[in-house]
Amino acid sequence: MTDTRVPARVFPNAQDEAEAAKNLTQTPQTTHPAYRLAFQDTDFLLREDLRPVRFQLELLKPELLLDEARIASTFVFYGSARIPEPSKAEVLREAATDEFGKRVAERLIAKAKYYDVARELAQLASHCPRDLEGKRHFVVCSGGGPSIMEAANRGAEEVGAESIGLNIMLPHEQTPNPYVTPSLSFQFHYFALRKMHFLLRARAVAVFPGGFGTFDETFELLTLIQTGKVSPIPVLMYGREFWERVVDFEALAEEGVISRKDLDLFHFVETAEEGWEYVRKWWRDRPLAA
Repeated sequence: MTDTRVPARVFPNAQDEAEAAKNLTQTPQTTHPAYRLAFQDTDFLLREDLRPVRFQLELLKPELLLDEARIASTFVFYGSARIPEPSKAEVLREAATDEFGKRVAERLIAKAKYYDVARELAQLASHCPRDLEGKRHFVVCSGGGPSIMEAANRGAEEVGAESIGLNIMLPHEQTPNPYVTPSLSFQFHYFALRKMHFLLRARAVAVFPGGFGTFDETFELLTLIQTGKVSPIPVLMYGREFWERVVDFEALAEEGVISRKDLDLFHFVETAEEGWEYVRKWWRDRPLAA
C-alpha cells in the first residue's frame, strides 16, 4: 500500500469543533448551558464534583509545557517573600513604629544578604549546559513571588537564562515577579499540585530563611526523602544561625522522633559558590541513573 495515502486522523480536532460551536444557530436548545461542549463549559468544570478533573488539569498543563520547553531538571529555590533586597532594606527600619517592629526590621535587614546569595546561586546554576539530547538541566524554579523567589528568577535572567515561576492564587493579590520567563510562568489553585511540580524535576533545592510556606515545602521534601518516596537530592539550608534558632534539629534526634542519620538529609551552607560546589560534587559522585 505504498501508493495509498492514509490520513493521520478521521475525527475533527477539538479546536475546530470549539470554533464551530461559536457559530451555532440560535435556538432555545443551543443557547441553554446544557448544550455547551463540556470542555468549554466553565460552570461545569467548576462544579464541586469536577475537582478530580481540575486536579488532573493542574498536574498536566505545566508538565506538558515544561516537557515542550525541553526542561529535564530544575534547581528549586524556597524562601521568604518578606526578606528585602539589600538596597531597599532600610525602608523597613524607617517604617517600624514600636520596639517589636524595630526588632523585626533589624532581623529582616540582617537576612537581606540572602537576596544576593540567591541571585548569585541562580546565576551559577543557569550556566549549566544542555545535555546531548538538547535538554536543559538545573533550570531555576521558584514560587514566582517577591524577595528570595524574585532574586532567583532575577539571577537567571541576568545571565540570559529562562526560569520557572510556580505562582499560587491567594486571597490577596499575588503577581509573578517580573523576572519569571512568561512562557514558564504558571498559576495554581491547589497548593498540593504546586508542591508536586516543585519536586517532579528538582535535582537540587536551596532553602533560604522563611516562614510557614517555606517550612511546609521544606519539611514535606525532607519527609519524602526520609520515607524513601523521593530519592535523595542535595538540600541546601541557607542561614544556619536562623534555622538552628527556629528549629532544634538536634533535639528532634535526641527525643527519638527522627533518626540521627536524618540530620544528613540537608546541608548547611552560606555562600552561592559553596552551595553550587556541593551540588556539583553530589552529582559527580552519583551516577545520574541512581
